[in-house]
Amino acid sequence: MSSQNIYILAIESSCDDTAAAVMHNGKILSNIVASQKIHEAYGGVVPELASRAHQQNIVPVVDQALKKANVDKTQLSAIAFTRGPGLMGSLLVGTSFAKSLAYGLDIPLIDVNHMQAHILAHFIEEENFKKPPFPFLAMTISGGHTQIVKVSSHFDMDVIGETIDDAVGEAFDKSGKILGLGYPAGPEIDRRAKLGNPKAFQFTKPKVAGLNFSFSGLKTAILYFIQREVKANSKFIEANLNDICASIQYTIIGILIDKLKLATKETGITHIAIGGGVSANSGIRQALKDGEKKFGWTTYIPKFEYTTDNAAMIAIVGHLKYLEGDYAKQNVMASARLKL
Repeated sequence: MSSQNIYILAIESSCDDTAAAVMHNGKILSNIVASQKIHEAYGGVVPELASRAHQQNIVPVVDQALKKANVDKTQLSAIAFTRGPGLMGSLLVGTSFAKSLAYGLDIPLIDVNHMQAHILAHFIEEENFKKPPFPFLAMTISGGHTQIVKVSSHFDMDVIGETIDDAVGEAFDKSGKILGLGYPAGPEIDRRAKLGNPKAFQFTKPKVAGLNFSFSGLKTAILYFIQREVKANSKFIEANLNDICASIQYTIIGILIDKLKLATKETGITHIAIGGGVSANSGIRQALKDGEKKFGWTTYIPKFEYTTDNAAMIAIVGHLKYLEGDYAKQNVMASARLKL
C-alpha cells in the first residue's frame, strides 16, 4: 500500500476535551482542542454535561481542523476515532460522528485505544524529538490511569504495572480539593511546588508489592494531616501552601520513580517514555531527566501539546493502522473500559 499521500482525520472525545487533528504521512497539519470549562464549578468532570458539550463542539472542531490543515474532506484517506477507554456518553458522540463521516465519504474507519495513543504519540514526526526504540517502557499517567507498559512494537504492548485504586491525576486533584484549590488542581500544585520546600512535610509512601500503584492511602494521609494542622492553626494552609504543594508533589514523584526503577531492574529495559496529561507536570519531567544521570536511563518526553488528551495522538495510531490495513467495521461499538 502506498504511503505517499495518507491523510488521516482523527477525533478524540474520551473525556471533557473535544479534539480533531489532520495528519499527512505522519506529520501533524492541525491539532484543535476545545476544552470544557463548565466542569470547574463542580470540582470534576460531570459526564452528562461533557456529552452535551461534545455534541456542540464536534462539528466546529472538525471543520476548524480541516480548514487549518488546508485539506478538503474528499482528500481524506481514513477517519480515526477514540473507541475507549473513557466516559461512555462522550465516546458515543465521537464514535457516532466518525462512523457517519467515514460512511458518507466511503473511506476506512479506524478505531483507536486511547491509552495506546498516549504511548504512540512519541512516533509523531516532530523536529528535535527522538522516537524511543523497541523495546521500551512507557509510563502513562493521567487523571484516570497510571500504568507501566512494556512496549515491544507499535501494537505489542503489555501492562506490567497499574494503579489498584486512584490514578495519579486523581491524587493531585483530590489533594488540591483538600487544600481549596480549583479544578483541575495538578497545574496549580505544580506551579506552587516550584516555590516551596519539597521536604517541608513528610508523607508516607503506600507500600504496594511489585509494579502496581496505590494513591488512595496517600490522599487519606494528606486529608488527616491537613485536618490536624488546621485544627491547631486555622491559617495553616494559607501560611504553608507552597510547601504543602511541594511536599505532595515530591511524594507522588517519588512513588512514580521508585516503580520505574523497579521496572527497569526487572525488565532490563532502560529506555523510558512518558505520556498522558500528568506527564505535563514539570517536576515529573525533571525527575525523569535526572534519571538519565542517576540510573543510566534514556528518556523520551513528548511535545507538550501531545501529552494531554488530543487528537494528534489518535491520528498517529490511525496512520500506523492504515499502513497495516487494520480497519474497523461500521458496527464497531464504543467501550468505556477498553483494555490496552
